[in-house]
Amino acid sequence: MSPLAVMIQGTGSNVGKSLLVASICRAYTNRGYKVAPFKPQNMSNNSSVTNEGLEIGRAQSLQAIACKSKPSVHMNPVLLKPESNRRSQIIVQGKVHAICDSRDYSNLKPSLMPTVMESFGLLGKTCDMIIAEGAGSPAEINLRKDDIANMGFARNSSTTVVLIGDIDRGGVIAQMVGTRQVLSKEDREMIKGFIINKFRGTTELFEEGYRYIEEQTKWAGLGILPWLEAAGNLPSEDSLSLTSSGSDKQGILKVYYLFLDKIANFDDLDPLNNHPEIIVRPVKPGNPLPLDADLVIIPGSKSTRNDMAFIRKHGWDHDLIAYSRRGGRILGLCGGYQILGKKINDPGGIEGEPGSQPGLGLLDVETSMADEKQVGVTNARWRNHAFTAYEIHKGKTSGPDCNRYFAQTEWEGNWINEGATSPDGRVQGTYLHGLFTNDNFRSKYLASIRQGLADYNYGELVEKTLDDMAHQVETHLDLDRMLKLMES
Repeated sequence: MSPLAVMIQGTGSNVGKSLLVASICRAYTNRGYKVAPFKPQNMSNNSSVTNEGLEIGRAQSLQAIACKSKPSVHMNPVLLKPESNRRSQIIVQGKVHAICDSRDYSNLKPSLMPTVMESFGLLGKTCDMIIAEGAGSPAEINLRKDDIANMGFARNSSTTVVLIGDIDRGGVIAQMVGTRQVLSKEDREMIKGFIINKFRGTTELFEEGYRYIEEQTKWAGLGILPWLEAAGNLPSEDSLSLTSSGSDKQGILKVYYLFLDKIANFDDLDPLNNHPEIIVRPVKPGNPLPLDADLVIIPGSKSTRNDMAFIRKHGWDHDLIAYSRRGGRILGLCGGYQILGKKINDPGGIEGEPGSQPGLGLLDVETSMADEKQVGVTNARWRNHAFTAYEIHKGKTSGPDCNRYFAQTEWEGNWINEGATSPDGRVQGTYLHGLFTNDNFRSKYLASIRQGLADYNYGELVEKTLDDMAHQVETHLDLDRMLKLMES
């Protein structure tokens, strides 16, 4: 028997699809259904790694947690990781399939639909309900040919569609009615319901607009969802959604991170951002590095050499070197680790044109890009404190400062030195992602910078937030009617 299925599509990007899907997944899971998330095609440099060492979008990993299940590569069979404005790495069922520009990808897409449908079918054998997520908007009719992300998938799989619009950005009536207007008759008929998302204020004030959308579209109104403040506790899907710690937080530790041009795996920062006594702030282009930083983090990058040039363009190289000389603490994560070294070598043109360029020189190491990608979940230990983490990178880094390793990782039963530390111990680099989700590591690492910090259970916060959001969905949306739409 095929599972029930619904696809949540949006009137545009950043209308809240990913977190709404996570909330709906948790709500139906709490009702007793065995639920799985699914996104045919995702575009994000915020990826996660399954236990099998395969890549999927970070949002689908969070949605799997919402379903109280393990992430599977079949939850996100196609992942696009932009390396430049025109070129992306194409991940298919967890592995690198190709690197191509937008034109080449358009030619590649038709061959990916069978893979998408295979993953959808395999996923359906493990659950009794699938909550799928679209990408961007179905109104992008210039992308409709050979589409696998929205209506192309919905029609191929006969999956009911529910459209959501973001009222906070304004013009939600036009978003809804306009989307219906530009769709073909066949695509239009796939949409059975709609949801208004991110509402602030009294919903009665929008009743006339809500009824107008129902009348004009003939879609079932499934409810108006208020702005969910709790969503800020969960990992962001897009770097545009990155937020700083609340301005009213009384932080006793100040952490700044560079908002790189090709920032990746920025969810590494979320457990710090949610810490009750840590203020986390971005250093955005055009702004100098603040003088009061207790810790500066150079986050992951999808294009290390590009971001090294980006750092120089904005003068952050001089800021970081001066900060280091004053005794400041710097932590480089993955691409940020490579940037801290003396040189970044890319003879094969893995990230663009072949060549080499100097790094910041704050660690005595060099990085060489390689075709082979290191992807996997690993056990690790830092100063004998055990934790788990994951790696996603193509570079190999070596040099004298690696003798003062950051941590040790376990691969195939062997413990291997990982990362590097400067002679004074204040500049460190590591390829490990997800470190700060580990409460024990986070507590011990922060104590090495500032004693007396309180701590919290990050996993419990995520679980509570998902349950709170599921409660909001149950309260404000008609999930019983959504079930009937799936069954029809």
